[in-house]
Amino acid sequence: MTLFTRVMAAAGLLFLPLPIVVVVISSFSRTGYLQFPPKGLSLRWFENFMMDPDWTRAMLASAVLALLSATIITVFAFMAAWARVRGGIRGGWFDLVMLSPLFIPHAAVALGLWSLLVPVKMLGSWPGIFLAHAILAFPFAYRPLLNAMRGMDLACEEAAASLGARPAEVFARVTLPLLRPGIAAAFLFAFIISFDEVSVTMFLVGPHVTTLPVRIFTEIQENGSPVVAAVSTFLVVMTVILFWIVDRLIGVQLFVSGRVPDKEAAA
Repeated sequence: MTLFTRVMAAAGLLFLPLPIVVVVISSFSRTGYLQFPPKGLSLRWFENFMMDPDWTRAMLASAVLALLSATIITVFAFMAAWARVRGGIRGGWFDLVMLSPLFIPHAAVALGLWSLLVPVKMLGSWPGIFLAHAILAFPFAYRPLLNAMRGMDLACEEAAASLGARPAEVFARVTLPLLRPGIAAAFLFAFIISFDEVSVTMFLVGPHVTTLPVRIFTEIQENGSPVVAAVSTFLVVMTVILFWIVDRLIGVQLFVSGRVPDKEAAA
């Protein structure tokens, strides 16, 4: 690696987290407006965030929605990946459809959902927002499950079947344990995407239905209080912790490859 390449790589690594660093530092500001660098440090905005019922209500709503979305999405992603690997479905068209939310513009997704929900009077409802989150998070659950199933050793199932285990027993006692890393990765990725989603949700919320990221966006437009930076810092820390859990227990490379890393060998 040349010196120029190293310098450019280092610059990129420093530039990418720079906005996050600015937000985190600004969240400790003592003044009543966003300022960087802050004049004095204080935890008052984190206290305001935790004590404000509107913020806590939005955070609880986002957490519940993300848990529900991640659970249901993981189940459907498991069935889709199983059909792809074990059901004899051939061709890249199936994967293209399953992963299509990754490259379809969010504005187009939002407009399509808005047009779908208005006639059935579900605009501004939790089911409508759940539908949006399910569509956007599905590829992030499907991909690790697909790779986990492709990388699974079928000899274990064959050995269990040869010893007299019935298909249901093989699935419950052999297949599911072998796929547990992929299932866990799918759930955590779906949870993170659902909890942080804002671009499409903005089009679908109502006066009595909102999520934490949408509340952050609204607060920035209205007054730009440093409490927004405190909430954003909370979200950054939560996301980093979840990704750290995924990496330590499973390995984020499961999203792009079917091999589950050997943590003991890596240690």
